[in-house]
Amino acid sequence: MSTIYKNYLLQSEPNKFSQDALKAGEMIVNMGPQHPSTHGVLRLEVVTDGEIIQEVVPHIGYLHRCFEKHAESMAYNQTIPYVDRMDYLAAMNSEHVWCMGVEKLLGITDQIPKRVEYIRVLVTELNRIASHFVAIGTYAIDIGAFTPFLWLLRDREHIQRLLEWVSGARMLYNYIWVGGLYYDLPIGFEERCREFIDYLQPKLDELDTILLENKIFIDRTANVGILPLDVAINYGCSGPMLRGSGLKYDLRRVDGYSVYPELDFEVPIGQGLAGTTGDCWDRNYVRALECRESVKIIRQCLDQLTGDHKRTPDFDPQAACPKKMRMTGTQELYFRGETPRGELGYYFRTTDRSDVPFRAKGRAPSFVNLSVLPEISRGCMVADLIAIVGSVDIVLGEVDR
Repeated sequence: MSTIYKNYLLQSEPNKFSQDALKAGEMIVNMGPQHPSTHGVLRLEVVTDGEIIQEVVPHIGYLHRCFEKHAESMAYNQTIPYVDRMDYLAAMNSEHVWCMGVEKLLGITDQIPKRVEYIRVLVTELNRIASHFVAIGTYAIDIGAFTPFLWLLRDREHIQRLLEWVSGARMLYNYIWVGGLYYDLPIGFEERCREFIDYLQPKLDELDTILLENKIFIDRTANVGILPLDVAINYGCSGPMLRGSGLKYDLRRVDGYSVYPELDFEVPIGQGLAGTTGDCWDRNYVRALECRESVKIIRQCLDQLTGDHKRTPDFDPQAACPKKMRMTGTQELYFRGETPRGELGYYFRTTDRSDVPFRAKGRAPSFVNLSVLPEISRGCMVADLIAIVGSVDIVLGEVDR
């Protein structure tokens, strides 16, 4: 290769490590393409010594939708469709956190009707299950198990249809609005949702049998990619990444937002049942248990939505939605919530009498969780790197900055 082409290559594919710095027997390998997102949006620069990984450097590609800049040029309620496109596998969760943050800025948190709150939690927990099904199913197929992927995508499709029935959209919903909802639940939704939950319960037992208890799956994930609790805390990891390392820390319990304090559910943590606490198996185990807890939450929401807070002819889900979102004074607020990937936070800085934020910043859990990848990959084999990256469960729409 001529010198001019080598220079072009270095400009287009910059590496942290150079060939001159390699020790004897080491080489630089660019991982990919395969899931998750290493087909272009994420490039892993790997320094190997034979089959053993010495260093891993994640190079982030281009998928981010310029969310912050959009948010700083339009009204708070107009930003919700852009929030959807960050974590596009759990758009309801992202909408929920954004709207609660804006409601706190406006001082209308206490004006949100209880039926609206229970509907919000219902749809976000449905979305949490759907997101975890993608995480577990694609993780299984990453390391060679095909059947769980088909089963989980089949059951996720039922959730997608329910959410499409509610909002009219399949993945990017724009359903949770500042102060309320786009629309009330469709007639018969509660009954159909309860039928689905009854159907889903035994399917989760099947998932345990075919995947979590599978000897091949355990051999590929147990004692691999171990994330010690102190490292997880120091890197700011959250969600199943943090809880998989043994810390019972869930913002739905810690911050107690919306109606979560009124609901009964547990916070699953990794316990090292198949290997070492904080390994790839534990992270997958926590996600599977969270699906069961979400089922419990959904049942309680359905009981409320068909009981004390059932639909009435005069119920208006947009009654508390402000027509103009004029902020009073200059305010700063950081508001956070628990999404399937961890702590999603939004920082707001407002200006007096303006319905457009002066500054908006998203703290995306996928971005933070990905940063710990080098720490948990050193000393592992190249084949294990695929299992480690998959266990982090990143969505690149909220990673790229």
